[in-house]
Amino acid sequence: MTYVSQSFWHDAVNKATTDLFTFGYKHIIKPNFVFNHRPDEAHDQMITFCSVVKHMPPLLWAERTMFDYTDPILETQVMGVDFTNPFGLSAGLDKNCEMPVLLDNAGFGFETVGSTTSRPCPGNPKPWFHRLPEYDSMMVHVGLANIGSDKVIARAEQAWTQARQMQVSVSIARTNDELCGDLDEGIEDYCISMRRAAGRTAMVEVNVSCPNTHVGEPFTASPENLDRLFTALDKIDRPQPTLVKMPLNKPWPEYRELLDVLAEHNVQGVSLANLQKDRTGLEIPRDWEGGLSGGPCSTASTELVRRVRHEFGDRFAIAGIGGVFTPEQAYAKIRAGADLVMFISSLMYRGPQQITVLKRGLAQLLRRDGFEHVSDAVGVDA
Repeated sequence: MTYVSQSFWHDAVNKATTDLFTFGYKHIIKPNFVFNHRPDEAHDQMITFCSVVKHMPPLLWAERTMFDYTDPILETQVMGVDFTNPFGLSAGLDKNCEMPVLLDNAGFGFETVGSTTSRPCPGNPKPWFHRLPEYDSMMVHVGLANIGSDKVIARAEQAWTQARQMQVSVSIARTNDELCGDLDEGIEDYCISMRRAAGRTAMVEVNVSCPNTHVGEPFTASPENLDRLFTALDKIDRPQPTLVKMPLNKPWPEYRELLDVLAEHNVQGVSLANLQKDRTGLEIPRDWEGGLSGGPCSTASTELVRRVRHEFGDRFAIAGIGGVFTPEQAYAKIRAGADLVMFISSLMYRGPQQITVLKRGLAQLLRRDGFEHVSDAVGVDA
């Protein structure tokens, strides 16, 4: 493999086009083609754009040339899965698996599609999103809208098997609709999607922390409920590693109890963490429902990563999520204990070239500090 970092001309072209696109996104594309639409409309237009461009090889070639920065220092293996770099798109944006081709060509290390549910789910009443640019955040209240895990997982399997280099994960959750019943019904909902996902993606994420559903988060309400869920999931044979997407806002003693439960089950990693619910100190209209992405999550999620790595050592691989806008923020999560780093809001506020900015910057930081591989930096500050 020829790495961009080791080719003077390719590296120069990659950096120049990335810098140019960064300027163009900030001053032209974002104000005139993205933020001049309501966020729900902009999201739909982005999905449509991805669906069209993935059938245009010349544009995909241009995307690879401009954005796909590769460097051997970024390659890593986590939970037995090989990644060209530790950066991935978090679940919540590409709910129906319509973006993998563009993300693969842009140089993402992985994508988590979904979250998807056993039954098709319309989600909450719109609007689903509100922008908070002063906080680098989005208020998110989608409520797990998706076309159903049978269709989403089939798409994810196809995307994974046809990808150039990107790994594809699927996030499964409990259907948010009027058919929700007791805890046993919820467990079977997860089990249906897990059976569908078994062996068909690089990883599977179990989302037990979506804050935007009418039944709440019953499986993180007590260790006993979480144990019941994973006792059932353990009976489903699946070759790929399993991560659990955890909440952000819980007292540490309660959090540790939940992780103690997961440590006894077929769980290899945790995604830390879901949306910020605490609005303290933020000026947000009271009628805006949902959780906060991006900036308000940054410090809390990094500290949570650090604490989990310190307390549980290597028992769990950790995917750090929340408020990653700069290489320094990504590096902080890695040094705190994150094996992988995931983001969404950065893509919206900074542009699609942000994956290149993060990879290039992280590689420079690793070399500055004398690391030979990104895995060597994981947890050094924990």
